Amino acid sequence: MPLMRAYFAAAIAAAAITATSAQAQSSSPNKVQGTWRVVSAQIEEDGKTRPVYGEQPQGMLVFTPDMHFVEVLTDGSTPRFASSARGQGTDAENRAAMASSIGFFGTYSVDEHGEFSGNRVLGSTFPNWVGSTRTSKELSLVVKGDRMSERFQRPEGSRVTIEFERVRNPTN
Repeated sequence: MPLMRAYFAAAIAAAAITATSAQAQSSSPNKVQGTWRVVSAQIEEDGKTRPVYGEQPQGMLVFTPDMHFVEVLTDGSTPRFASSARGQGTDAENRAAMASSIGFFGTYSVDEHGEFSGNRVLGSTFPNWVGSTRTSKELSLVVKGDRMSERFQRPEGSRVTIEFERVRNPTN
């Protein structure tokens, strides 16, 4: 009987160690999780680089622990509408606002190392993106400390690079 107890205890200990090891390997920290603020946003096309959201890019990118994201990017110099009612902009005001901003949200995934591996857009101010899925081949997000670089290629071939900094709690 003591031999049986010893064997049983050893089997439980081995199972616990295996489970703990597997859990540690599969639960690497999610490197993109958190709130990120735009630092710069550039587009490269025809061999030239220029600001993609104007000289004053603004924006936030939030990755939640439950694997959702929200990204909003705007040109801080876009002129205000003459009307205070959002739905009453002129054609020119609406065109300028649409061309100088994007907002979208959805779900995202990370790999076994906690690196961004893809997203699925559930809603967007640009309707053509709704339902789209991008993997890390189409959208690269690389975190180094408190900085993150987002890189992707647009359908017409231009390349966009957006730099973010992690937003820290003011009490930290």
